[in-house]
Amino acid sequence: MTIQSTEAQGTWLITLADGRKRGVTVLTPAILHVYDADVPAPHNRDVVSGQALAVAAVVDDHGDHVTLATSALTLTMDAVGYVDVVDASGQPVVTAYRGRRQPLDTNADPALADAEHAAAHHAMVGEHHVSDVPGATPIEVAFTLADDDHFYGLGDKTGFTDKRGYAWENWNSDDPTPHQEDLVRLYKSIPFVIGLHEDRAYGLFFPDTFPSRLDLGRESRDYFYYNAVAGRLDYYIFAGPAMPDVVGEYTWLTGTTPLPQKWTLGYQQSRWSYMNRQTVETVAAKMREYHLPFDAIHLDIDYMDGYRVFTTDPKRFPDFKQMVAQLGEDGVKVVTIIDPGVKQDPGYRVYDEGVAHGYFAKDAAGKLYVNRVWPGKSVFPDFGAPSVRKWWAHNTDFLTENGVSGIWNDMNEPASFDGPLPDDVALTDEDHGTTILELHNVYAHNMARATYAGMKAKTGKRPFIITRAAFSGTQKFATVWTGDNRSTWALLRLVVPQLTNLGLSGFSFAGTDIGGFGESATPELLTRWIEAAIFSPLLRNHSAIGTPLQEPWVFGEPTLAIYRKMLELRYRLLDLLYDLFEAGTRTGLPVMRPLVLHYQDDATAQTINDEFLVGETLLAAPVVAPGVDHRMVYLPAGEWLDYWTGEAYTGGDYYVVAAPLDHLPLFVKNNSILPLRPLVEYVEPATEDTLGFKVFGTHGHYEHYQDNGEDFAYQNGAFNRYVIDVDDNEVRVALSVDGLDQHYDTIFVEVSGVAHQFAYSGSTGTYQEI
Repeated sequence: MTIQSTEAQGTWLITLADGRKRGVTVLTPAILHVYDADVPAPHNRDVVSGQALAVAAVVDDHGDHVTLATSALTLTMDAVGYVDVVDASGQPVVTAYRGRRQPLDTNADPALADAEHAAAHHAMVGEHHVSDVPGATPIEVAFTLADDDHFYGLGDKTGFTDKRGYAWENWNSDDPTPHQEDLVRLYKSIPFVIGLHEDRAYGLFFPDTFPSRLDLGRESRDYFYYNAVAGRLDYYIFAGPAMPDVVGEYTWLTGTTPLPQKWTLGYQQSRWSYMNRQTVETVAAKMREYHLPFDAIHLDIDYMDGYRVFTTDPKRFPDFKQMVAQLGEDGVKVVTIIDPGVKQDPGYRVYDEGVAHGYFAKDAAGKLYVNRVWPGKSVFPDFGAPSVRKWWAHNTDFLTENGVSGIWNDMNEPASFDGPLPDDVALTDEDHGTTILELHNVYAHNMARATYAGMKAKTGKRPFIITRAAFSGTQKFATVWTGDNRSTWALLRLVVPQLTNLGLSGFSFAGTDIGGFGESATPELLTRWIEAAIFSPLLRNHSAIGTPLQEPWVFGEPTLAIYRKMLELRYRLLDLLYDLFEAGTRTGLPVMRPLVLHYQDDATAQTINDEFLVGETLLAAPVVAPGVDHRMVYLPAGEWLDYWTGEAYTGGDYYVVAAPLDHLPLFVKNNSILPLRPLVEYVEPATEDTLGFKVFGTHGHYEHYQDNGEDFAYQNGAFNRYVIDVDDNEVRVALSVDGLDQHYDTIFVEVSGVAHQFAYSGSTGTYQEI
């Protein structure tokens, strides 16, 4: 067994007893990259963003094992290749499982005693098996599992907040079956898991894009494992030890959610489909008539001409550009759907260009691959090729030139009607050929990269891209939603686990179809759904063709009034969300958070499924079952105040609280400050001249961020940062950063029911109480 450094900074090659080589790279003191050095590295594909830092590490070869130590952790690799990691105090981070797996598959041939052959036999994901990939070797790594271990992350997989005891597959899938906890794969593949062992958190990320599986204790109580049908052994270890540390380490590596345009945090109304211009204008007018704050309306596939992407239907939507402009005058943005499937239609510009330049996927024989989606026979762009992404980005100009403010990428797993795309469909991986088996999970990721680049280049604004499918790192380019859910109470109960786990997985900007996409929402279900989702960053009501209309006024009173109350709550607290987004660009922490993120040593918080935090200080406990007018609420350690009444509670215990249909139980940590903006019906940062803050308790500290809410000028210092400090009735408002010409003329700070008013002095650049 030998070890040698390489020319790469912080990288060592370890030769095992059988001659195989393992690589270990120290990216930061708390992040290690372990990989099979005998297998070429895959392309980055903008999944991994963090670059290795100059890190001091001590490496020793002990003959039968190697140790590599940083200030945060020590890795030990033995002559077989097993890896153990401990933290600076010697406590385990991850420990290799050295026993033999005991697969649940009872058809395994007991004669397969050799570990490698046994692993190959069981390296399966859905319909995919390692033998399907010529020349592939099985990829598998297993770790020991303790009785009290918990797992989080994995994006928006179904089920509960804690993923312990389940097995999950990474293969992006448009699955129409109900999204219950036994659904092992969905639209996104985020092979990142946060483990919680005793009071210490750690993370594991497996960037291989081939079909893979993470079994988190389903097969055995002794171990958990990852395997893939092809690729290479390749994983990152994040040391923690606190869960926010792990989230920060992972998002440092794969990218944080970028600061969005401010209007995108407003309410958005959608349906498949608003079938014509008159319907769109009527929906927008009714939103204003009923004083329901909202910022955007979404157009599903029927706005297109025969479902041809980058077209509009001249009969259903005459003068499309004028319609968009007129809606914009009333503060309404338009977001349009785009699918990857391009109609096979000679004479159609997009199709002809793609064929002429070889931009579409080919079958194994080298012929144009054709399947069927909404336009009928369709072809699929080869988004792995830089030239194709550039071409697609240029095509988005059609939408932005028509005034469209956001692009919604759908059906991009990719979905298809005549069966899935065969595994041997040929695609390009940056500069060489491969198959969709390797690129399927990043097909949507590459589409999002192209769409983001197109919108940014054309508008200069922060692109608003929504995607249904995704991979780790897609958060840098797109917002996500949880896909085609249903109007059932069972799926309402998924909202908190799905959105909080997405947040832990880097996807802070996420949402769910409010009311459910399929089936029929009842007034009670829609009401409880808007309450549960009101702090989800993407706030969109969306329903399917063939289901009853789901706009809030359809249900009459009291649904309409409660819906309005919730939207008004959202808009009053919208600056809190924006502040959390800005902080997240630096910390990686999401807006919606499971309680365990900040209370990881609290056994109750570790498994809460129907409560969440907004930042650290606001706790929401929505009702997610029918016929409920009271509910049990668990409040973690500390003192908490009822947001609505100010009633005080001592944390670390359960309380029965009233939760009538028109009430969302909300609690604020004592001595916290929340920003409360004046009520508006849509977001327009240029007109924001007044802001309020409310102190829950008698003292507190808060930092508020302000920029133009639209473009990238903030990256060059064009922003303000306000500091609010309160100690009893002593209130101070100051600017710690003054880089934006625009300031609030007036700031109110409410303490113990008394409003303190501050005015801005342009001559001194300060705020004085008046």
